[in-house]
Amino acid sequence: MILGVIFFAHGWQKFVTNGIDNVAAGFEKMDVPLPTLSAWFAGLVELVGGAALIIGLAVPLVAVLGIIDMIGAIIFVHWGNGFFAAGGGYELPLALIAGFIAVGIASHGPLAADTHLFKGRSKVRA
Repeated sequence: MILGVIFFAHGWQKFVTNGIDNVAAGFEKMDVPLPTLSAWFAGLVELVGGAALIIGLAVPLVAVLGIIDMIGAIIFVHWGNGFFAAGGGYELPLALIAGFIAVGIASHGPLAADTHLFKGRSKVRA
């Protein structure tokens, strides 16, 4: 859930605080490929994916999309700044990838939407 809050906040920032057009302009300055499409992808993955993680919905899918988003952030934004987050490095996106791997492979808890939507589907039947 905490990972979801972090992602939701960043998605909110892209859409509401900064505006998606400003995010796309920033991506263009950083030479992110297809900056407008990339801004929409990042914003939606972070906002909608963050909300989905908070309620435990489509967790494995959101984890994969979050990993893709963070790989892009590392390559196009953070790599040239070294490792540490204090200097704009890739430390935080790398930690978020680790979080996505963990939640993507973990069992769903009793409060997760996936638990109730997919009840019984993961059981092997003889």
